[in-house]
Amino acid sequence: MNIYVGNLPYKYTENDLREAFVAFGNVSRAKIVLDRESGRSKGFAFVEMENKADGETAIKSLHGTEVMGRTLTVNEARPRPAKRPPRRTPA
Repeated sequence: MNIYVGNLPYKYTENDLREAFVAFGNVSRAKIVLDRESGRSKGFAFVEMENKADGETAIKSLHGTEVMGRTLTVNEARPRPAKRPPRRTPA
């Protein structure tokens, strides 16, 4: 199950993220999204859990909790929309 975690504190690490979710089951991957230019956290992340039931329990338990003064948004990640081809301008 792929889980979106939003409103993360900027000082939060991937290890912190993994530790928060491993209490609910096996975590396959925990990835904080970084800004390409600065390398700084964008304040959101994705966590992949091996078991859907464990993921749902983690969502119910962690959504709305406060971490370092910020209230987390935790829900099932939506699939990425397909990229549209670039527009062609008439020559």
